[in-house]
Amino acid sequence: MALTETQIKQTENVVRESLRKRFKTYNPEPAYMPFHTRLLGKDRLALYAFIHSLNTNFGTIIFEPVALSLASTTFLSAESQATAGTEISEGAQRVIQQIMDGLSTAVSSPNKPEEIKKIRKVCREGNMIKVKPTKVDLKLVSKDNEIFLFDIKTAKPNAGGFKEFKRTLLEWVAASLAADPKVKVNTIIAIPYNPYEPEPYNRWTMRGMLDLEKELKVANEFWDFVGGVGAYQNLLDCFERVGIELRNEIDEFFKRYN
Repeated sequence: MALTETQIKQTENVVRESLRKRFKTYNPEPAYMPFHTRLLGKDRLALYAFIHSLNTNFGTIIFEPVALSLASTTFLSAESQATAGTEISEGAQRVIQQIMDGLSTAVSSPNKPEEIKKIRKVCREGNMIKVKPTKVDLKLVSKDNEIFLFDIKTAKPNAGGFKEFKRTLLEWVAASLAADPKVKVNTIIAIPYNPYEPEPYNRWTMRGMLDLEKELKVANEFWDFVGGVGAYQNLLDCFERVGIELRNEIDEFFKRYN
C-alpha cells in the first residue's frame, strides 16, 4: 500500500516548510578558516557548514515532523516529544539494573518480551519515584491501544551509546507500566535510513544490548511501519520532488555567502 495523495501532499508540505524554516533560523557560528576559504571558496564552505548543521539536526527538523505527519493518518494518535511517564517504582528500577548488568557482562542476551514481563511484575512495587525520562521522539497509539515509543537516532549512532539507549528504552517501559500496568507497550530505536545501502545495515555493534527484532527499525522498516507498506520509497520520491521545486530558493540562500 503506497502513500495516498493526501499523505504525499502533507509530507511534501512538511519537508518544504521545515527546510524554509531552517533557512530563516540558520545562524552559522563565526569561524575564521582562511586556508579552507581560499582553497574551496566562501560559497562551498558555507554549503558544507549548512549541510553539517542540517545533518546534526535532521532528526528534529525533518524526520520527526515527517514521521508525525505520516503516523497521524495511520494510527489512532501520534505525538512528538512526548513523555513516557512521570514515575518509576523502586522494584522496576531494581529490575532494570539487573537487566543492564546481565547484558553488560554478557551473562544474558537481550529478550524484550521477557524484560517487559519482568518489569510489569514489579511496576508498582515499592515506593514510586518521580522521574523525568528522556523525551519520546515519536509516540504512536494503534487502533487497538497498543503503544509504540520511538527514539529516532542518526544513521550511524555511536556504538558506545547503545548501553544508554537500552536503559532509556527500559525506563520508558517502566514509566508506561507505572501509569497503566496492563498497557501493551513497545519501545524502539528508529534509524531513518541505511548509510550502508545497498549492503545490509551494520547491526553487529548493537547485538548483545538490543533485541534486534523487537527494539530496532531501520530505513523502510521504520517508515513502512509508520506510514504503511511502500511509504519509504514514496518518501524518497517526495524529498526529490521538493528538492527540485526549491532548487532556486536553495541557490538564492547560498548566494548571500558568496
